[in-house]
Amino acid sequence: MTYRSNRNLGTSLGNRGFTMVETLVALVVLCVGMLGIAGLYVISLQSGSSAIIRMQAVNLASDMADRIRANRNASTAYAGAAASNGTTCLGTSATCTPIQMAQHDLFVWRRQVAAALPPNATGTVTVDDSTTPDTYLITLSWIEPGQSSALNYALRLQI
Repeated sequence: MTYRSNRNLGTSLGNRGFTMVETLVALVVLCVGMLGIAGLYVISLQSGSSAIIRMQAVNLASDMADRIRANRNASTAYAGAAASNGTTCLGTSATCTPIQMAQHDLFVWRRQVAAALPPNATGTVTVDDSTTPDTYLITLSWIEPGQSSALNYALRLQI
């Protein structure tokens, strides 16, 4: 019986070191897996941010298209300069001409572009009145954080 207890004591001492190695290997594998999950989380955050910016660009271009549709008599004035003429050009008591309304629309829209898109984003409207009906091209350009090249969104509208 003494022999048997010595034999068990020797076996258990040998297994103690092997268990520590297994634990360390499992810890390394777990750490690598957690780093992978953290990397995927960062990529998903960047993709979500990019999707939000692109959605804002689509909404802003659609907003300008709606403004142009509401003020069809301004024609090429939307390709001109934006101006705040001191009035809001809104409401039933407003007495703005179609050109003043177009300038005001551009002024308000460009402020929205600056607020919704990354810094240095630009929004432009070009008008081709040689076509029937007139063709408007609404273009938004921006550079996303961490990127070096500009992204563009263009909406072509004929009215």
